Amino acid sequence: MLSSQEFYIWCQHLGLTKEVSEAIDFIRSSPPARRVSSKKGNVSGAYPSRKMGRTIQFESHKNELAAILEYEYDPDVLEYFDQPAPPIKLRYQTKNGKEISVVHTPDFFVLRKQSAGWIECKTEDDLLQLTERQPKRYLRKKDGSWSCPPGELYSTELGLTYDLRSSAVNNIFYLRNIEFLEDYLRTETPLVLPEAQRQIRSFVQTNPGISLEQLLQSDQGITPDQAFSLIATQELWVDLHGVLLTDPKKTQVYSDRASAQEGRDSLPTTSHWFVPETGQSIIWDGVPWMVGNVGASTITLLGKESACVNLTTEVFHELARLGLIRSRPESQDTLLTSEQPSILEAADPESLREANRRYAIISAYLNGDPINSEQQSARAVYYWLAKYRQAEKQSGDGYLGLIPRSWQKGNRHPKLSENIKALMVEVIESQYENLKQRRMSEVYGALRRECELRGWVPPSYVTFTFAVKNRPRHQQMVKRQGVRAAYPEEAFFFELELSTPRHGDHPFHICHLDHTLLDVELVCSVTGQNLGRPWFSLLTDAFSRRILAVFISFDPPSYRSCMMTLRECVHRNGRLPQILVVDGGKEFESVYFETLLARYECTKKTRPGAKPRFGSVIERLFGTTNTQLIHNLTGNTQITKNVRQITKSVNPKNLAIWTLGRLYERLCEWAYEVYDTVEHPAFGQSPRDVFTNGLSQFGQRRHRSIENYSEFRILTLPTTSKGTARVSPGKGVKVNHIYYWNNAFRNPAIEQTAVPVRYDPYDAGTAYAYVGNRWVSCFSEHYTSFHGRSEKEMMLLSGELRQRQQNHRRKFKLTARKLADFLARVETDELLLSQQLKDKAAQSVFRLIEGGYAPTNADTVTPAPGNESANPEAETINYDKFEMYEEF
Repeated sequence: MLSSQEFYIWCQHLGLTKEVSEAIDFIRSSPPARRVSSKKGNVSGAYPSRKMGRTIQFESHKNELAAILEYEYDPDVLEYFDQPAPPIKLRYQTKNGKEISVVHTPDFFVLRKQSAGWIECKTEDDLLQLTERQPKRYLRKKDGSWSCPPGELYSTELGLTYDLRSSAVNNIFYLRNIEFLEDYLRTETPLVLPEAQRQIRSFVQTNPGISLEQLLQSDQGITPDQAFSLIATQELWVDLHGVLLTDPKKTQVYSDRASAQEGRDSLPTTSHWFVPETGQSIIWDGVPWMVGNVGASTITLLGKESACVNLTTEVFHELARLGLIRSRPESQDTLLTSEQPSILEAADPESLREANRRYAIISAYLNGDPINSEQQSARAVYYWLAKYRQAEKQSGDGYLGLIPRSWQKGNRHPKLSENIKALMVEVIESQYENLKQRRMSEVYGALRRECELRGWVPPSYVTFTFAVKNRPRHQQMVKRQGVRAAYPEEAFFFELELSTPRHGDHPFHICHLDHTLLDVELVCSVTGQNLGRPWFSLLTDAFSRRILAVFISFDPPSYRSCMMTLRECVHRNGRLPQILVVDGGKEFESVYFETLLARYECTKKTRPGAKPRFGSVIERLFGTTNTQLIHNLTGNTQITKNVRQITKSVNPKNLAIWTLGRLYERLCEWAYEVYDTVEHPAFGQSPRDVFTNGLSQFGQRRHRSIENYSEFRILTLPTTSKGTARVSPGKGVKVNHIYYWNNAFRNPAIEQTAVPVRYDPYDAGTAYAYVGNRWVSCFSEHYTSFHGRSEKEMMLLSGELRQRQQNHRRKFKLTARKLADFLARVETDELLLSQQLKDKAAQSVFRLIEGGYAPTNADTVTPAPGNESANPEAETINYDKFEMYEEF
């Protein structure tokens, strides 16, 4: 962002008045005028802008986000602000000539080197509809661009601009490439050593236009990370506006832009050079051919009458450069006329069999043999011959004349009058398509009465039901049962044009995070009491469908469960995703959750509510978890779908035997070892193999790893409802009914002041307070009671205690003393001792939580880098962190 001095110089350079400068400065210093949301099928979110040092909201990930990516990496753009405040007032005439004024908040306010103004983003389809309803507000120019006359009038008076940006200006190649390269654009540390950079550039200079695939497969040992890093820093040049980096075969690499231009200038001005693809139609010296195969050294061409020619790649491209071989547009394809597809498409299998029979009979005559009158009458054969020759003359394909056109026989015209049709539509719309949900028979009775009153012959009931069923199903369901009930009938959206793939271009590109209740009842490991169903949090990589992190808890979804899931992701994978897709739950709107994502430059996308197809990747994985694991456990709740069939003997609450700790252990084993290695039907490979292959093909991107674990850990820690705690003299700060102490609290200036606090759900013995411009560790008053417990053991005990008390006394308050007494009472319990032994044998599970890696010694755990505790005992023993959530 510009400093105050730089902003002043910029204003002076543009000659802006004091009033306009102050207005722009107000926009720069004000928060967004509103918070965007996902409502009508749009995917909103927040983009972490490095240029602006803040998150920028977008209301559509295919329109506003595209504009953000352009502004972020456009050197002409100095600053840009989303939902600029205050709103502006537009005055214009409606379609009927009425003068109106509307308060309008544009999507962006952009400061460029030579201008500044508002930007409103709309899709091309929306603009085509809006210009019909509001022709004075939205105007299409002769060159196809759009303008907003009232917005331009308002901005011109201030010496600013107002632009209406259509989605048609988006360059999909550039946007996808920028998103693909963002991991390399955001790093400040060079990923390629100077000597290696010189060698790679020298190799490309000697091989200008080499494909990215050939570059990576060369004997130079160039890694994808090195190639993509040099492309991102423009040390290697690729036409990011015309080719996709995810298609290395077609991506040509040059040492710089000038070399690329020289390569293009060397082609003849009339050159029809192109990259052939299998199945592509071409013209070779005026004769149509089809590309049958594109090999490493030869290209196979298929012609008429089974003609086949093999050309070397060099010869093919030379003929293309000379213009002898050209790509044939579909509009020039004369093999099929406009009539032929309709005849072939309308023909049923029986008609095609009859056409084949006729052709077999006349083919003998065409070859000079006499007509076999015993097989078919001569008159019929002559008739077929006439049809064959007529079709051959008209379309070049005589076979079409032999196809029986039975679908054209008979009276195909409707017999109902237009008046009865209009009445039938009116009755259906007014009496059937409404929230009363009347049956068709009752509505048909109303139609008969209306026809009799008008003296018309009513249509039959079959005709009426046919008309009802031929109405748009989705719109009909919306009118009868509402939007949510009609969602299954909504048409699927198919990507018919090149755009950002819904599942990403590489591992960690797009990941999904969500929660659900598992279909299993759990019990307390101490008392055997039923504690209900646990909540399951899941983070999955959309590109490979690999499960990155799992987490279960008795607590309903909150920002705490989100934080713990992301922490597990870092423990297992060392990094966070580039884009995180979530739903509209409140837990994803937390300041702490959004701060964590912004700090580690993770774009958050919010999918629209009540539209599960937008999250089909993770919703399907929830179902897979239930069918492959949960529904095979004793105490699963499948039978509860039929409530009337439940008896005491089959009630899952009475059959439950699984505890939270045991279930978590088996869930991790299934997610990370079983599901991860089983072939996925979408790929024909296991998620682990797809993930590994994706990293090797599109870069390991290790520079995105989180190295400062201490900072990350603090950002993932939850806080209290207030966010602060008062320092009590001699006691410290009280967090979740437990006092924590640090010697920094002895400072008289700190006593009786409210300081920011955070606590670790995996370590109730330690909390953190922000004192003296730094975070300090504080230890619990009952630290000895909480010390020496494993992660899963403490997660089980603290969670079960709260759940057990909630079942009896909803206003129960968990205190340190009660928790310590509880732990003391169950110390000798056989189940707890068995759990402790299993913890020692299952050390590999600990890396999912605190600890970073599986320990090599069963008695000593080496802390993760940057995670050393201030307590001296932490140098030799592990605290065995535990989870303890508190309600607020």
